Amino acid sequence: MDLAASVQAVTEEVVLRSARHVHARTGLKNLVLAGGVALNCVANGRLLREGPFEDIWIQPAAGDAGGALGAALFVCYQLLKNPRSPGGRDTQKGSLLGPAFAPAEVEAVLTRRGIPHRRRDETDLTREAADLLAGGAVVGWFQGRMEYGPRALGNRSILGDPRAPGMQSAMNLKIKFRESFRPFAPAVLAERAADWFDLPRGRDSPYMLLVAPVRAEHRLPVAHGQTTVLTEHPDSNARLAVPRSVIPAVTHIDASARLQTVDRDRNPRFHALLSAFHARTGCAVLVNTSFNIRGEPIVCTPEEALDCFLATDMDALVLGDVLLRKADVAHLPAPDAGRYRERFAPD
Repeated sequence: MDLAASVQAVTEEVVLRSARHVHARTGLKNLVLAGGVALNCVANGRLLREGPFEDIWIQPAAGDAGGALGAALFVCYQLLKNPRSPGGRDTQKGSLLGPAFAPAEVEAVLTRRGIPHRRRDETDLTREAADLLAGGAVVGWFQGRMEYGPRALGNRSILGDPRAPGMQSAMNLKIKFRESFRPFAPAVLAERAADWFDLPRGRDSPYMLLVAPVRAEHRLPVAHGQTTVLTEHPDSNARLAVPRSVIPAVTHIDASARLQTVDRDRNPRFHALLSAFHARTGCAVLVNTSFNIRGEPIVCTPEEALDCFLATDMDALVLGDVLLRKADVAHLPAPDAGRYRERFAPD
């Protein structure tokens, strides 16, 4: 018996039945979710497609850490009696609520470490980064305020080209130091999301909390003899070697993906990068994974981002307005490289 798959199936059924019960009792058309189970993207996708509610909204820090936000809101509106004026669909504004670092702070770190650098304007920065990504490079992307919650949403991210067949394995083994079968999520231009994924009712997924199928026209037919490998082979790496779409690095075995839609309002610079990559390649999707290695938290400061860049096989790092290639830091020793590579070996 596949225990994990069984638990997932039961969880999805419980979520759907609970939602139908709540809908029957309340008659309401919208549902808000929080709590750790609300981070189950597959169940969320089924709830949106098959459930009774017209729309759902999921608090992006839906696990225990979200209690801090709930406590703050309770004090603000219940205890202090401040007026509450809802304004628009999503006033959490991309969940970019963490620390930010001014350009001068970034430059001070680079100067202290003896790294030659120059600032670029946004057009040149996104164009050069898009060219690197299109050429197969893995790029660390450090911008603005850090994300609040468990997902990297384009400010503390490691990015790659989803079209490259070996990108998933390479990023897992050389960057994240974890098993090669671990899946990655696609970040897609919000205005192009419906061209790539079957999102129900034309909605968005800004917090990477929904799983949706890759559209049929982007899927690849399973070659003769590969069906058995895909469904029955005991080696997960052999199953992953069967490409399911033209963006194999972000496509699960069942041809689905846990997507993040990126719009200009919530994250203008990440949107600009995706737009530049789309103009360069015709693909509006990037691999987006958190800027860390297995076992460590997502990087917060420029210093942490630089250390992670030096200790892994990332090809380039964008720190605010500065773009660094590995050649720019070749004179520096990798900090604690043994700690990164030995302590955090795959399970």
